This record gives sequence, C-alpha cells and structure tokens, in this order.
Amino acid sequence: MSLGRHLSMKLNDGHFMPVLGFGTSAATKVANRNVEEATERAISAGYRHIDSAYVYQNEEEVGRALQKKMADGTVTRNDLFFTTKLWSTCLRPEFVQTNLERSLKKLQLSYVDLYLIHFPVALKFGEEKLPKDTQGRVIFDRVDLCATWEPPGSPHPTRDPSQLPPPQAMENCKEAGLTRSIGVSNFNRRQLELIINKPGLQYKPVCNQVECHPYLNQSKLLNFCKSKDIVLVAFGALGFDMEKEWISKNLPGLLQDPVIKAIADKHGRTPAQVALRYQLQRGLVVLAKSFNEKRMRENLQVFDFQLTAEDMETLDGLDRNIRYLQETEVCFPPRLASMSYRCPL
Repeated sequence: MSLGRHLSMKLNDGHFMPVLGFGTSAATKVANRNVEEATERAISAGYRHIDSAYVYQNEEEVGRALQKKMADGTVTRNDLFFTTKLWSTCLRPEFVQTNLERSLKKLQLSYVDLYLIHFPVALKFGEEKLPKDTQGRVIFDRVDLCATWEPPGSPHPTRDPSQLPPPQAMENCKEAGLTRSIGVSNFNRRQLELIINKPGLQYKPVCNQVECHPYLNQSKLLNFCKSKDIVLVAFGALGFDMEKEWISKNLPGLLQDPVIKAIADKHGRTPAQVALRYQLQRGLVVLAKSFNEKRMRENLQVFDFQLTAEDMETLDGLDRNIRYLQETEVCFPPRLASMSYRCPL
C-alpha cells in the first residue's frame, strides 16, 4: 500500500498531508546508519510521509535514504511529504531560515513540505542542542514566538523596506519556497493563540504535533485545533521506546494494555493497529515509529477495518493524562508554569 493523496488530509493552506507518517527519531545508542536503512525500508513499504527534525541529528542519513529511493524509481520527490523542525536554539527570527537551509543541505532537498517550530521555549543560540552554564543549568533565551513566526514590522506597507532587517522567520521561509507549509509542535492552546491571534498574520499554522495516545488523548486540544482548522498530528501514538533517554521509566506499556489487546483480538488486529486506527477515526494525522520491517508493514494496514462506536468510547476511557516524555528543566521551565507546558522531545 502506498499512502497517496486519497489517504491524505487537506491542510488550511491547500496542501495535502498523508494521514499516516513514519517517524525517524531514535535513541542515542541507535546508529544513524540504522535510521537510514529503516527510512529506506519505510519508503519501500509504502510510507510517503516522513517526519524528521534537526535535533534528531540524523538528517544526513535520512536524506541519503530519500535520495536512494528516488534514484531507484521507488518514489519521486512529489510523492513524498517531508517534515523537519526548527530547534529551540534557533528561535530568534534571524536564525530561522538559516537553520532550515542547513537542514535542506543535509537532506539534499530544495524544499521541505512542512517546517515546524519544534518546541515553544527558546534556548541560547549555538551549536549545543542543550546549552548549559558552568553549574549545569540550562541556558534559556528570551524570544517572542510571534517574532519567530513573523518578525515585527515585516511586512509593513508604510515603512521603507531598506530600513528593515532581511525577513527570515517562518512565514518568510514559506514565501521563499523553502517549505510548502509551516506549523508548530508541542504547543498548548495559549501558545497557539499567540500565533493565530497575531495582528497581520499571513499564514496560520497548518498543524500542531503533540504526544497523543489512548493514555493521553488530548481531547480538549484536539477540539480547539479542529475549531481553528489546524490539524493535530500525534506522535508517540504507539507509546515509546523506553531506551530513549528522554522517556519516563516505570510507566505502563501502552501496547500491553489489556483493553487495547482485547479490542485487537476482537478485530483480528495488533494492538498497534488499534492504537493507530483510534487516532485516524478521531481525525488526527498519526506518526508510526518502528524500525522493524514486519511491524512497519503491519502499521500500514489500518485502512481496511473500522473500530465501532463502542470501541472508540472504550479507548477514550483509557485517558489517564500519562505522559511518557519526561518533565525536565528545559521542558518545564518556571516561566512556563502558568501555561501548563510539558516536555516536547
């Protein structure tokens, strides 16, 4: 099965996103060559939506996988929907486009389909992905997210453009053709409202990518996003690899949940297929993460069965506000406490 346009969701800017994607994040101990090979297998299996990020530190390998599958005729560039993300050390508007251009060079692409603000908290600019001071404390930066989206005064019909700095924020990346769509990740409702209520907004986010699974179904955020024509994209939909450094330990395994297993048995499906189908029927785009080829192919087989209304209600009842992602200083700094923000990585 190939996830073409008929299995895609229309975004608020007119572009289409395949509703099932392949995630490329991996634990530090996983060699980048394994990510490259897994991405090749995913494209061969039929995935057309590939999700990546600068902070994953494997864009070069993912890019090589894309180039190989285009070179052997498996896909063309137009067949693919590719996402990458702006990391927190580059939220100042003057660094946004530069960061995307660096990602494009690593990926060997002239554009991405979707560029996301990865995390709504700014860190000190530099090469360290988690800058710290001599005391081991994370170094934050003060950046207005609205300026990251579009710099103040750009564009402004009454001001001389020659007196303004070159625009390089998210909206400018779209206008420059470096990305077709722009969106956000790990934003809560208040943070989304900062962007969508911004005076002079040209392009609102097409999506918000967040942790979402039956233990954390994000129903309020989903309803808000739907009301604003913003697609909610679920990562962690199958739970998480507990070997990843940023995952909370000693939490129940999602796919071992007896309720999910019982629904899977009833339909003759795997628990992973049920977890993915649940999100699709709720109207989300969902990312599936597995480097195992058999499970990759199984995870694609979610379009030929339907969960009943009773199944959906039962799965809704599993919501426990369980987050697999650790709450750390960088994920939950004091100044965000009033915004109820949680870890994004």
